[in-house]
Amino acid sequence: RAARVARGHGKAFAGFTLNRSAPGPQIRARQGGVVEVTLHNVDVPGGATLHWHGVDVPNAMDGVAGVTQDAVAPGESFTYRFVAEDAGSYWYHSHQISHRQVAAGLFGALVVEPTAPSDQAHDVAVLLHTYPSNSRSINGTVGEIRHEAGPGDRVRVRIANTDNGNTAAWVAGGDFRLLAIDGTEVNEPTPLRDVKVALTAGARADLEVTVPPTGAVRVQAPGVSLVVGPAGADAPEVPSPATFVDPLGYGTPTDLGFDPTSADRTFVYDIGRRPGFLDGRPGYWWTINGNIGMAAPMYMVSEGDVVTMRIANGSGEGHPMHLHGHHMVVLARDGVPASGSPWWVDSLDVDHGQSFDVAFVADNPGIWMDHCHNLPHAVEGLITHLMYDGVTTPFRMGSATGNEPE
Repeated sequence: RAARVARGHGKAFAGFTLNRSAPGPQIRARQGGVVEVTLHNVDVPGGATLHWHGVDVPNAMDGVAGVTQDAVAPGESFTYRFVAEDAGSYWYHSHQISHRQVAAGLFGALVVEPTAPSDQAHDVAVLLHTYPSNSRSINGTVGEIRHEAGPGDRVRVRIANTDNGNTAAWVAGGDFRLLAIDGTEVNEPTPLRDVKVALTAGARADLEVTVPPTGAVRVQAPGVSLVVGPAGADAPEVPSPATFVDPLGYGTPTDLGFDPTSADRTFVYDIGRRPGFLDGRPGYWWTINGNIGMAAPMYMVSEGDVVTMRIANGSGEGHPMHLHGHHMVVLARDGVPASGSPWWVDSLDVDHGQSFDVAFVADNPGIWMDHCHNLPHAVEGLITHLMYDGVTTPFRMGSATGNEPE
């Protein structure tokens, strides 16, 4: 519903809530279990949907207005139902007028817990978000939140960046390990100290921290932090480290499960910018392979294809690229091959002047958005689709249809 929202010590603003909360309720499921969520739109103008960011759901459950469903209009409902096949850290958000609705509150955390017992005594989900009032928040609270744990406890902290821009997280008061990226476990992660973890728009990172014998440990991000330790225990604060963890070489290599050197389809995804017309509007728009809007390529695959793609950015700005329905493995960055644990992503930061070689298996038939998760950039044309041979959709996008996923 539409609501006046005030979280923590932040300024109130005209936004949206899910179950009268912003962010919406945390959803936790067990791997292999069925998730069923019914979205009732009370009065959100323009309609709403729920997209399960990073979850490789069946295409009909992807929640993209105009591609997999019509936007849920005020007074209407839609039920999402899927099996939580892959354990990991995810989040959900509206994919209708998403550049406004997500910022204003229509999002929440989704955690799929593994069937095997966890090595961590505690498990905490953390959503980083900046509201329209410019209030920087952590789980909807401005400033600091706390999680109580005892000395020696190992705690998994699942961090999601729900903003349009890049951010980072780091740890004060002890070592940490980077356990997972975008919901996929890192193979043999090693201890880290005095470094920060990059989080592009939409990305997730799972950190493991251990509560010290005295005091507490602090997981920091710009303007906010999570203190983990006994009630009332102090935790140090430190400035943002100068160095990032580089996932290209972190962890230990292991088998990918397929051979990217024997690709069935090879694509180029060149991001640029030029003057032109988008939906009849003149402007300076983002381009894909030199094309604007509906003239951009749609990448065609068949089920079972091994796909490689080079994503290159010469647009003048960085872009957090998000592929729905699939995870991509990074093969190389700027021509330098990956040397660590397989770096699986669904949200990949491609800076100006950078290129990434990625690969995936086309094993989830449908029509899937592939777009920039700086959502205003998607409105400005940085969006295309991955489409399987023989798959069609009865839904349509555009202002005349009422479906505006960006």
